[in-house]
Amino acid sequence: MEAAFLERITNGGSPAGKGRTALTERNHVPEISVIIPVYNVEKFVGKCLSSLVQQTFQDFEIIAVNDGSTDDSSMILHHFAEKYDFIHVIDKENGGMSKARNAGMSIACGRYFSFVDSDDYVAPTFLEELYRACVEYDADISCCYYYYHYLSTDVLFEYPFRCKGVFTREEALDKVLHDVQIQSLVWNKLYRRELFTDYSITFPAMTFEDMATANKLFAHANRVVVLDRPLYYYNQHQYSTLATIDANKINDFIYAMALVRASLEKNGLYEKYKKSYQALVRKTCNCCYLYVFKIHTQKKCMRGCMENMKRVSRTLRHYSHDDMSIQALINHLPDVVASPEKLEKDFSVR
Repeated sequence: MEAAFLERITNGGSPAGKGRTALTERNHVPEISVIIPVYNVEKFVGKCLSSLVQQTFQDFEIIAVNDGSTDDSSMILHHFAEKYDFIHVIDKENGGMSKARNAGMSIACGRYFSFVDSDDYVAPTFLEELYRACVEYDADISCCYYYYHYLSTDVLFEYPFRCKGVFTREEALDKVLHDVQIQSLVWNKLYRRELFTDYSITFPAMTFEDMATANKLFAHANRVVVLDRPLYYYNQHQYSTLATIDANKINDFIYAMALVRASLEKNGLYEKYKKSYQALVRKTCNCCYLYVFKIHTQKKCMRGCMENMKRVSRTLRHYSHDDMSIQALINHLPDVVASPEKLEKDFSVR
């Protein structure tokens, strides 16, 4: 029974024998390292790996980081690794997605890095098209668009706010700060490895780590290519980050804004991109309002909802002040949003 299950998830519903089998040389240095953090995704990780095994681009390695999974994710990873020698598995104690990605990068050999989330999957030409764009235009980052795949209804929805073309560092950073046409997502892009290694960029241990990291990478990218094609499938399900939003995650979202400001200040870019940063802060504020309302609604506890929204607004306005000491704030950043239960208790004591 176990063998049948593993064979089914390995093939991913595709005809057997069409996937890649092995690199021709064990010691070959691949062009691309695909890094996949894995934690308790036994329902999804087989399809994720199958979509990568069947890539039209051949010269890559997969580094799957098992972040202390307690389900059958580890078994599935090792089954793939036994079948395909370009798949490498790291087993580590649970430490979160950022630490898992950092662990994967620490052993990655590729000239380019790609990050795929283990509950998502990609089109067959995902790596080929992103790699060709980087090589053809001598770009440090290439981006594609994506589908939202709503698993509960099996509906695909293309991300609508798109652009395409080759952009300078200034143009691309401006767009990623606005976070609409080029979003601060890690997983729909290909990066020249030196963006990470030359500038010691790693992922911070928090939720919304993509937003805190993307602007750092784009600040050093001389050229960015955007392909107006959806090549990535983002699975929206009950365990997704936004589906399990809570006060801690909202606080991380707000904290990410402080890290973006700190990065711009460190690179001497804040004055140049002040309006773009302020647009990002406004967008984040509106998203946080929605998330605050959602957590209060889920808990059926609306007392304190307006108080949380006021805290969000006050804090994010503060982040845009010219005379703000961002580094001092980062060194001692208090929580902004309180859990509905905590606020309910506070109101009851009054």
